[in-house]
Amino acid sequence: MQWERPDRSIVALVSTPSGFAGRTDAIPVETPNWNHVEPINRVLRDLLGVETSVLRLVSTDGGVVPFGGTVTYHVEACGEPDRTHLHPAEEPEPDAEHRLPWARPGGPAELVAWADTVVTRTGPAVQTRTWNLSCVHRLPTTQGPVWLKAVPPFFADEGSVIEMVAAHDPTLVPELLASAPNRVLLSEAEGGNCWRLTPEMIEKVIPRWVAVQDALAGEPRLPASVVPMPSFGLPDTLTHGDFHGGNWRDSGVVIDWSDACWGHPALDACRLMEFHPDVQDVIGRVWSEAWRKHRPDSEPLKALEVARRASRLHNAVKYQEFLDNIEESERVYHRGDPEAELRAVRELVR
Repeated sequence: MQWERPDRSIVALVSTPSGFAGRTDAIPVETPNWNHVEPINRVLRDLLGVETSVLRLVSTDGGVVPFGGTVTYHVEACGEPDRTHLHPAEEPEPDAEHRLPWARPGGPAELVAWADTVVTRTGPAVQTRTWNLSCVHRLPTTQGPVWLKAVPPFFADEGSVIEMVAAHDPTLVPELLASAPNRVLLSEAEGGNCWRLTPEMIEKVIPRWVAVQDALAGEPRLPASVVPMPSFGLPDTLTHGDFHGGNWRDSGVVIDWSDACWGHPALDACRLMEFHPDVQDVIGRVWSEAWRKHRPDSEPLKALEVARRASRLHNAVKYQEFLDNIEESERVYHRGDPEAELRAVRELVR
């Protein structure tokens, strides 16, 4: 799936150890994606002379979600900045309903401090992404690059999910170095992502994931999907929840397991087809063959036909859960998503 990615500029509302310092002018940044914040911190370091962390998105002007336009962020300076380029501004609200820990002053630093109890860093932590669904840092360590990820409390315990999968195929998931409620520390998953999904990658990942799902089938170990499905001879089991090529590495490792739940395995196959319609026939064939190998009496192709609608309904519920549990300023990322999924269901029914 390809998106139009327009240019973007940012305005930073800057808090410091001594209090709120003001705002910057609009500054061009090299990445159009609103939640990719590494370039933001880089340009602010050059402008202000200190390291910064992005806390949260405050407002947007223009662009197409989640790209482009002028985006205003609340930013925390890790020291006293050069105020030459700061102007008087209204201080961001100190709190809001559903504000996440990493969106508060001191939140990113607390995450890094926790990681420092596990690994030995060889340089500064780099905040790469932050928004209502995660805060991610890349840490240079004596063990090589390590990834620190925090997620909201309505997501699955990613550490437990990775352990479940690794018990059957450790090559399918990143190495889990440490976990605590709503956070994990992971080794680097080699390779780039697979937005341009090839038949070779489909053959490399899907049969291994199906084998793990078959091995894990049984009593739910996670909350179940709210969208039930006829079995067609396939078991309810662990589902990834956001199983698309952007969450695959070309080394064959699958990342971002926090959307996981217990449900029909066809939900994952259909999510993959939604993102990669150009290879959906290959996906269907490989996925069906893999399940027929483990469950010879099953009817996976019939399951896929029903799951196309069930997957969209599952997505709609999930997006509504996001909207119900994130603060107002960050709902811009997901506003309209439940309705879009329901429209897709209606088209499939027609």
